[in-house]
Amino acid sequence: MDTLDGDELSRRIATELGDALAAPTIRPGCSGHHMEFPGTITVPPETLMDMIRSYCRSLDEHGFEYIALVPTHGGNFGPVTTVAPDIARELEATVITLADLDEHMALLNEGLDDAGIEYDQDVIHAGAAETAMVLAIDEGLVRTENIEPGPDGDISPARLLSAGFKSITENGVLGDPTRATTEAGEAIFQNVVETYVEHIKTERDAA
Repeated sequence: MDTLDGDELSRRIATELGDALAAPTIRPGCSGHHMEFPGTITVPPETLMDMIRSYCRSLDEHGFEYIALVPTHGGNFGPVTTVAPDIARELEATVITLADLDEHMALLNEGLDDAGIEYDQDVIHAGAAETAMVLAIDEGLVRTENIEPGPDGDISPARLLSAGFKSITENGVLGDPTRATTEAGEAIFQNVVETYVEHIKTERDAA
């Protein structure tokens, strides 16, 4: 889902800006907290940060004036935030970092609200918001007959990262994905795109 989100979000941001290109989404990411679920592939933060450096150096060499870093996987926000200042000091290009995880999850919740779904979660994973986003990308990717809810209510992000998702959710889901709709997914994307485009324009103007 996170790669689908990265592809779709960057494409929409580039389209809205009108003078930008969407680079390929970097995958896999830092997913150690999901390793109890078979099939998960994770990389160390240092590996991800080196990959981001390589991407940015390549784009800088090709003459891009601005590079926006837009993580869409929760485990990648920290490494992106950590490495971005070093990259910015190294390159000619201006590096714009959109890696505030709290803001990102708030924007997803606001998108649900905009679609008339009164259902907010402090920690978002495979629930109403993310399922709605996949529906907006391609409804055929969601097997609605197999949807199962997960734990709801107050969830500790620190415990999720330290003890792993399986310590809280048996199926990897947080919240109730049955609340998701395609319309909500569109509202979420619109909300995130509008906010991120404004951030990028502000940073470009300041630079």
